[in-house]
Amino acid sequence: MLVPPVPASPFFWLLLACVLVQLFYAAYFFWPFARRAPEAPADAPGPDTEPVSIVVCARNELDNLRRLLPLLLKQDYPAAFEIVLIDDRSHDDTYLYAQQLAQYYPTTVRLVTIDRTPDGFAPKKYALTLGIKATRYARLLFIDADCIPATNQWLRLMQRGFAQKDGADLVLGFSGYTEAPGFLNKLIRYETLLTAAQYLSFAWRGWPYMGVGRNLAYTRACFTATKGFASHIRQLSGDDDLLVQDAVRQHQRVAVVADPSAHTLSEPAETWSAWWRQKRRHLSAGRAYRLADRLRVGTFVMANMLFYLATVVLVFSPNNWVPLAVVWVLRTLFVSAVYARLSQRLAQPVIVGLLPVLDVVYFIQYLALGISLFLNRTLRWK
Repeated sequence: MLVPPVPASPFFWLLLACVLVQLFYAAYFFWPFARRAPEAPADAPGPDTEPVSIVVCARNELDNLRRLLPLLLKQDYPAAFEIVLIDDRSHDDTYLYAQQLAQYYPTTVRLVTIDRTPDGFAPKKYALTLGIKATRYARLLFIDADCIPATNQWLRLMQRGFAQKDGADLVLGFSGYTEAPGFLNKLIRYETLLTAAQYLSFAWRGWPYMGVGRNLAYTRACFTATKGFASHIRQLSGDDDLLVQDAVRQHQRVAVVADPSAHTLSEPAETWSAWWRQKRRHLSAGRAYRLADRLRVGTFVMANMLFYLATVVLVFSPNNWVPLAVVWVLRTLFVSAVYARLSQRLAQPVIVGLLPVLDVVYFIQYLALGISLFLNRTLRWK
């Protein structure tokens, strides 16, 4: 019987090492999280007696606020809650609309107006700081103006996260994007799924490193412990992930709520250039992460990038085609199964047959974004 020769190319062994790293992340982080039991249903008994301040920061978001605020007012929550709307230097009719709502719901809707941002301060962080100072309640829940809660149980379920870990200080939620035709939309939703798989499953395993400000909750005491955004107040991005970084340094307890009824939904970017600018802003905060978090996230990203690099090299080596094909098929089947299960867990449907293509494009654009940020770190807020 003929035994196929053992591949001699060092790129094959690099490929194999990268696959083993990917399988470890999939088996230890992603698959167990995807199989995690659902959180308690909204109608189950729960800690719903604490009042909550919902904080929304908006700049020229009138149309989005007309869609969002009525949904917030309809949240099914047995205790008191307020909506603190921060008008951050808007020049549309945001102020007039918010003022009308505040007059109609005087005990529920409150308006904080920002006329200017001090030089050198990140606009959104400065606005959020003033908004948080104006809140009445100890628990704070954040959503962006261009988002909507997936259901009227969002507030109730996110607050139940505080009951985890014998009293959590910070709760990470998931924020997805709505479906639309076209490849860009599929890529955006895939990138969102894979990013959430990392930060939610890492936090679930006890290594929280980021959250998204579109669906994030923490206590006023947590905000005080981190000294607000003081450590990064001049950095444009990071009102969510860098605050989580500071909270972990201060030994704040972090919980995860991934129930689809507790999600928020956003409209995705409609053009490649708009998405590119958005991702540059999001990724720019990564250099301020703790070393352990950068290594943990970076190892996963690098393993995927090197996997595709080694693949390109081995394609030009006919002697390695058979082992390359075997490794590729086995890796793709396993990873696709895990990501498909994650998509079900987070209610973010993906076309399973398209996963290999989305995965390749995702890591190519991740590399391109990294190079872009290295060459040009100039960012602008909207």
